[in-house]
Amino acid sequence: MKMDIGKLKEEFELLSKEENEASRLTLFYKVRPLLEGGQLRVAEKIEGEWKINSWIKSVILWGFKYGKMKEYSSTPLPFYDKDTYPPRSFDTSDNIRIVPGGSSVRSGAYVAEGTVIMPPSYINVGAYIDSGTMIDSNALVGSCAQIGKGVHLSAASQIGGVLEPVGALPVIVEDDVFIGGNCGIYEGTIIEKGAVIASGVILTGSTPIFDSTTGEFIGREEQKPLMVPAGAVVVAGSRPVERGEGKRRGIQLYTPVIVKYRDSQTALSTTLEEILR
Repeated sequence: MKMDIGKLKEEFELLSKEENEASRLTLFYKVRPLLEGGQLRVAEKIEGEWKINSWIKSVILWGFKYGKMKEYSSTPLPFYDKDTYPPRSFDTSDNIRIVPGGSSVRSGAYVAEGTVIMPPSYINVGAYIDSGTMIDSNALVGSCAQIGKGVHLSAASQIGGVLEPVGALPVIVEDDVFIGGNCGIYEGTIIEKGAVIASGVILTGSTPIFDSTTGEFIGREEQKPLMVPAGAVVVAGSRPVERGEGKRRGIQLYTPVIVKYRDSQTALSTTLEEILR
């Protein structure tokens, strides 16, 4: 589907100045299929830096604002949602494996060929899933999250959604990242290419990461997201409270720790994903 993206943005800017439900919905129905086809993205990397297309987020929100409640009863378990956001459907030509057992992809999400979706998983509106990615059982890809090529989201991993505020960067997982089971990645965190996140690690914008290879802490800089460096191998750890009653009692605070940077030996742990694909 070909469409002038610049004209769509101009149309949005005009419509944002006055509330016209019919016109805004018309624009929404132009944007949604472009999101599903990968022609539009909520965030994209330009000259090495991730940029937000906040106007697209606003149009996504119009879909919620103006959509009407609808019963979807064609499945064994009926559900109720806005008529602007039905579940996506696929066919064999998409080359996407959706294994039986209750997974769902919401309309307005892009899923590239070669993706494997194990049950039950959920991919929300505005998400972008690039080729060759494995979405394992009980995994969530939240609204507007951007997932790169060759990523593995292990069982019960949670990639948080960031739809509001519209200017906030979504969670971004770059190419060839491995995320272990029961991980949680939230608040616009960026995981750079080739990083390995071990099982049980929780990352948020306010979570400092200790890099044991340098002895320094990595934290969110002012007006910037938390960034996990390329190739970092991150495990769950702790650090002692340094003052007050917590120090006296030996209390520890949760702290992710970079134990090394990925090499050929580390990469061997992900060869199973190559076989599964």
